[in-house]
Amino acid sequence: MRIIAGKARGTILETLEGEDTRPTLERAKENFFNAINFELANARVLDLFAGTGQLGLEALSRGAREAAFVDSKAECAELIARNARKAKLRDRCDIFQCDYADYLAGQKKLKDFAKFDIIFMDPPYESGKRLIGECVRKIIKNEFISDGGLIICESGDGEQPVLGLGEKMAEKIKKSRVYKYGKIHITILTMETAAKKGEADGG
Repeated sequence: MRIIAGKARGTILETLEGEDTRPTLERAKENFFNAINFELANARVLDLFAGTGQLGLEALSRGAREAAFVDSKAECAELIARNARKAKLRDRCDIFQCDYADYLAGQKKLKDFAKFDIIFMDPPYESGKRLIGECVRKIIKNEFISDGGLIICESGDGEQPVLGLGEKMAEKIKKSRVYKYGKIHITILTMETAAKKGEADGG
């Protein structure tokens, strides 16, 4: 597994044994990063269920300003730090070893909190649909995402991660794009901007 493009292009990233840190298929990663490439410049990025940190590090390599990485496992937090140092991107990374729900509940209490422009989510496939829906609701409710920001979800075959959000939450999503790579589904949600929402409401 490697960083595909940008400042750290070609950097080989370490992985852990087993499927808990399943790496995103390289072809899928390249295609959806190309689809969001113009959104990356100076962006603040959150990588939930970060595993190896490859998605956040790819974003940094391509021009994102800073990235936060969240994973509950100590070995993953250590791995992300090693990969960030290897890619010479460690100074732009904040790494949190904690549960995703605790992070999404508590992060706003930090004095220097600012909304994220891009949020990646790659939870375990066996619980991905439930976790993605839960996380999207928390992200919207607790105002973790900027107006016009992107939430990018990886899920398994046949899963529809945005179902069950509820009408109020669904209204905040401007559009949804789905890319399929074999059994991998990448869903890109674009959040409605406050200005455009006001125009649509006649404000």
